Amino acid sequence: MGERIHAYFVSLGFSHEEASDLHLKYYTQYGLALRGLTKHHDVDPLDFDRKCDGSLSLEDMIQPKPWLRKLFEDIDRSKVRVWALTNAYKTHAQRVLRILQLDDLVEGLVYCDYAEPNFSCKPEAEYYIKALERAEVADPSKCYFIDDSRGNVQAAIRLGWGHCVHFSEHGLEVVEGGRAKQIDNENLSNGAKSNSKVPVITDLRQLRDTWPEVFKTEV
Repeated sequence: MGERIHAYFVSLGFSHEEASDLHLKYYTQYGLALRGLTKHHDVDPLDFDRKCDGSLSLEDMIQPKPWLRKLFEDIDRSKVRVWALTNAYKTHAQRVLRILQLDDLVEGLVYCDYAEPNFSCKPEAEYYIKALERAEVADPSKCYFIDDSRGNVQAAIRLGWGHCVHFSEHGLEVVEGGRAKQIDNENLSNGAKSNSKVPVITDLRQLRDTWPEVFKTEV
């Protein structure tokens, strides 16, 4: 994905160095590089989606994991409803959920609607407000939220979302200037500072201990 986004910046006439700088700047400022491109460079987000997200051979990159499906199956649906919140377009999100064999375990999807002239994305407040409206949730303090961007998590906390967790993948690889390097995704979280009150997990299975009340009790 990083390679394709970098190539898209370059296709707009930027040098490799400029493309890397703008990619990081827009991600840091808006939570999504595409938001900067649509705001400042009159880019068609659907064209971006076709050439970046839509061009990925996801079936060769990700596979279903039995433990992940079991994690979703063990969520107690009498207590909670499961929704997916993404900064991608709906087609990409639907592909990912389908490949991971989780689509039948997710009630609803909140996504960046690239068809809208001024779509919202995490960590913008409008995105979270839209999510609550879509899921028909009146009290955000009852929401459970996990995200791999610390900035997105802190935005949810500021809006009163009650049970928030940061999923921190260490060793994530990104492309800058056409070259890959290892990073910690905490460093790409809108410049947000660490919040010691927010639980941090490195494996989704740790949610069983972090949110034990939302999982079925084994008999």
